[in-house]
Amino acid sequence: MKIGILTSGGDCSGLNAVIRAAGISLFNNLKGVQLVGIPDGYGGLIRGEGELLGRDDLAGILDKGGTVLGSSRQPFKQMEVVGDDGESKLAKMVRNYKAMGLDCLIAIGGAGTHKNAALLKREGCNVVGVPKTIDNDIYGTDVTFGFQTAVEVATDCMDRIRTTAESHARVMLVEIMGNKAGWLALHSGIAAGADAILIPEIPFYEDRLCAFVASKKSTGARSVIIAVAEGAHIRAEAGLKRKKRSFARAELNESTVTPHLAEYIEEKTGYAARTSVLGYVQRGGTPCAYDRLLCTRLGEAAADFVAEGRFGVTVAVKGNRLVANELEDVAGRYKYVTRGDRMIKCAKELGIFLGE
Repeated sequence: MKIGILTSGGDCSGLNAVIRAAGISLFNNLKGVQLVGIPDGYGGLIRGEGELLGRDDLAGILDKGGTVLGSSRQPFKQMEVVGDDGESKLAKMVRNYKAMGLDCLIAIGGAGTHKNAALLKREGCNVVGVPKTIDNDIYGTDVTFGFQTAVEVATDCMDRIRTTAESHARVMLVEIMGNKAGWLALHSGIAAGADAILIPEIPFYEDRLCAFVASKKSTGARSVIIAVAEGAHIRAEAGLKRKKRSFARAELNESTVTPHLAEYIEEKTGYAARTSVLGYVQRGGTPCAYDRLLCTRLGEAAADFVAEGRFGVTVAVKGNRLVANELEDVAGRYKYVTRGDRMIKCAKELGIFLGE
């Protein structure tokens, strides 16, 4: 049996741990199995590239950040567009899947990766997905690997930023990744004791935020920490589509609401406000112990699905169990923070400002 494996989309901690677990499980449980590492995500499959991986290639990568296979983004909307050569990217992937003699493809990635995997399934390819993203927004699974490590990184960064905020009596706005969903900002914000958390799912009023900052300062607080998801937006923008919001901000030479908020808070309250964009530091580095364990379980489960001939599915976490979701049931769908989520309730009861 010949199994392809790739990592697609934005990187995160734990990708190598999944590759390792899936590979070792396949070698241990399937006789004569061949594992083909496909470079640069779907980009390598489009080009028809792959290299056989052995046990030695899987050694020493459990705690290594990034991905030994490399990754790339292949936008879903472009997959079926016919190029100048008369062939779409999807057609090339299907052709190369067959030419490489693959019996199955393990696709490790986020929402876009799963949408493309569903296309491959539709075209008759055997695919097993593994859910990855620091945003924790893949539909149908309780958690994605990479999320907990990113929470710990963002929490540590806010802890450090607070000491500077305390020293200089400042309002600090810490921008955290999360364009569509606010899970990362919500969890790390609570863990770091942030005073306010702004997420895409709850549009906020600028003046109410300023009033909250002023009230914190009036009670003697030397610092105010505000965790801002990169996709957060003010109430006045709530009716705009994300692309239109991005266009409007680009005209102001801004990519997110964070710099605008810092200026607004200073203007309205008189308190010094600064911003810190955490950026790619949240994606990199060694996976935490929780993610190493989760990745190992997910990789082993993916290998089990392959051995069982259970294709066209992605591994999902449901409570303490690992289950299979059909690719077409999760592709193109996202898991958002709801106002009734227990973490939202927790934040409110702690007095954290959420924008409402």
